[in-house]
Parts: sequence; structure tokens; C-alpha cells
Amino acid sequence: MLLTDTHTHQYYETDLVKREELMQRCLANNVERLFLPNVDSVSMELIFSQVKAFPDNCFAMLGLHPCDVKANWKDELNAINTAISQHKIYAIGEIGIDLYWDKTTLKEQIEAFMIQIAWAKELKLPIVIHCRDAFEEVYNVLQQENDENLRGIFHCFTGTLEQAQNIIELGFYLGIGGVVTYKNAGLDKIVQQIDLKHIVLETDSPYLTPVPHRGKPNESSYLIYVAQKVADLHQISLEHVAEITTENSKIVFGV
Repeated sequence: MLLTDTHTHQYYETDLVKREELMQRCLANNVERLFLPNVDSVSMELIFSQVKAFPDNCFAMLGLHPCDVKANWKDELNAINTAISQHKIYAIGEIGIDLYWDKTTLKEQIEAFMIQIAWAKELKLPIVIHCRDAFEEVYNVLQQENDENLRGIFHCFTGTLEQAQNIIELGFYLGIGGVVTYKNAGLDKIVQQIDLKHIVLETDSPYLTPVPHRGKPNESSYLIYVAQKVADLHQISLEHVAEITTENSKIVFGV
């Protein structure tokens, strides 16, 4: 069995001993592929360090997180774009729009989002989308940019069935994480109605920890709980979920 965490910030752990322990727990739970999205220019080196330490298991993505679209966002984009030309990456991300924390930067967030979509198209790479309290804004951008080169993952999907179908119609996969295990979130009922060929799994570690560890820091080894919940919802084996979702991740990332 092979599980793929398509979205984890496990590189935030900079203690080398603890980092090794995290990875060993991943391997013990068959989580052997970790895709690492950065958030700003500073986090890039953390990702490259993790990839260097675990080249068979960790894969880099680069992008400017919408919450980091601040006064210096153009400088941040320039730094990230320079790094993209110097390193092997597998997606542009995480990018998108976040109106939960700050609505005043919407114009700049949209501009940064569209610039990075252009990078992805030019490089023939997928995008990994962060969307919080901004579905319509993100969806409008995706509709504008929709063509044969636009593809990727809608990270941390927690929307409605109609929103899921709209995203799938654009050719995107839905990133399903720990929220699917939350009793009152309602995501379980949505995931139950979605064909697994449209789903990839993720943790968003150290955030959104699944049951039974909710309330504690998340880690990629906990992907096993997300996978088991999806298996239960679809009444199939854990191994089958792992097989389908890992194959989906290979289609997205090309590795």
C-alpha cells in the first residue's frame, strides 16, 4: 500500500531529530510521498532542505500564499520566480485567494494569483489552490483562465456538492484532508457522493488534524486516518483508496 500526502507543511519542523521521527512515522503508515507547498520566500529553503534530506519521499512546490500577499508581494513573487528557475518543482502552490483574514488585499491577491497561474501554464505545471471564504472569487479567476493548460488541485476542499462539481468540470482534483473526519463538518456527506477518480488526499500538516488526534499538531503520518475515513464512506478497502488517490497524484504531478 502506498499513500500520498499531496499537501503538507511538515518542513516547518526544523529540529533534525524530530524531522527524522516524523518521516519514520510516515513510512510506518505507508505515507511515502509528500508534496510540500511553500508560503513565501523564506519558507523555500526549508522545503529544499527537506527535499535534500528525503529525495525519494519529498517533492517541492513553490508559490506565494494569498495570506502573504502584502505590501512587498511583487518582491516576493520575484524571489520565488527566481527559485523556480533554479530548482526542480512539481507544482505552483499554494496560491489563490483568502478573504478570511484580510479582505482589503483582494485586488492584489487576484493579481498575484493570475501571475502565478501564468507561470504554471508556461512551465506546464499544475497549480495548488488555497481558497478560504473566497470560492466565487477563485472560481471566477479559474473560469477566466480555463484552457488546456489549466489543471491542478483545489486544496482543502470543504465546499458544497455543486462547488465540487464545478471544480471537477474545470479538470481539477479535490484535496481531501482531516475535515472529512469531523463529525459536524458535513464534508463526509459530500465526499460520499464524489467518484474517487476526482480526489487526492492531504493533511495540510501541522493544521487540520484528523480525528482521533484533533486538537494536537497534525503530521503527514496521520493521512492514514483520512484515507480510512474515505474508505469507510465509499465502503471499499483502505488499500483501494490508497491505490486510486496515489494514482491521481501521479497524474497531477507527473511523478
